[in-house]
Amino acid sequence: MKMTMHIDEEVLDRVMRITGAKTKTAAVEIALTEMARRHRMKELFSAGLGLAPEELKAAFDPAAWPDESSPVPHAAEAPAPYGKPDPAGQ
Repeated sequence: MKMTMHIDEEVLDRVMRITGAKTKTAAVEIALTEMARRHRMKELFSAGLGLAPEELKAAFDPAAWPDESSPVPHAAEAPAPYGKPDPAGQ
């Protein structure tokens, strides 16, 4: 489908670099697909696989859980407001 959109060029350039997309169309398609995938995963995680919280925790290997006494590193960064430069300067 062909449409006209106003997209922040810096954000689009960053998505193209991150994903390796060769075209702007491919970059937008990748970004939209990823957002839909993340939303679906969030829905699945919220459903909890039909298990109570304790059952869900017991269903996973305890060795996989982080040590609660040590801080857990966070790899994700907060999204930049639309139309504003990325605060990390990337």
